[in-house]
Amino acid sequence: MLRRARPDDLAALHRVLSHPAAMRYWSTPEHETLAQTQAFLADTIAAGAAGQSDEFLLEYDGTVIGKAGAWRLPEIGYILHPDHWRKGLMDEALRAVIPHLFARHTMDALTAEADPRNAASQKLLAKMGFHETRRAERTLQWRDEWCDSVYFALPRTAYSAR
Repeated sequence: MLRRARPDDLAALHRVLSHPAAMRYWSTPEHETLAQTQAFLADTIAAGAAGQSDEFLLEYDGTVIGKAGAWRLPEIGYILHPDHWRKGLMDEALRAVIPHLFARHTMDALTAEADPRNAASQKLLAKMGFHETRRAERTLQWRDEWCDSVYFALPRTAYSAR
């Protein structure tokens, strides 16, 4: 199930955002404290209420296991707890989120960014119809390591033609 974030999602969201494997290709390392996740959750709720983002939490069997949507339109992002990888859940979530974003927002394309080492994310984006637009080196410092980026786009016209 996809739904909006609530303050009582803190513990479940922290289980996702504090997991090292889940956060390996995120823009920040895993959350070390509940306070970090609480600030993240508060920002998520506030940005949604202000119309600055359009994100959903993924709930499975009554537990939050990830999130998907657009934190900064038109860029989409997603994360899933590793216990739920390779089950098709993010595929299913994005098949609902992408048409929602195009229906609700006026934009020519959705965009995404991935670490070139994150083959699973690149494969998922390609499956959703995104195409690579460019690559860049040293775009993000993650702890003491510089990471590269692959950028993707899904034009509205290409999505509509699917």
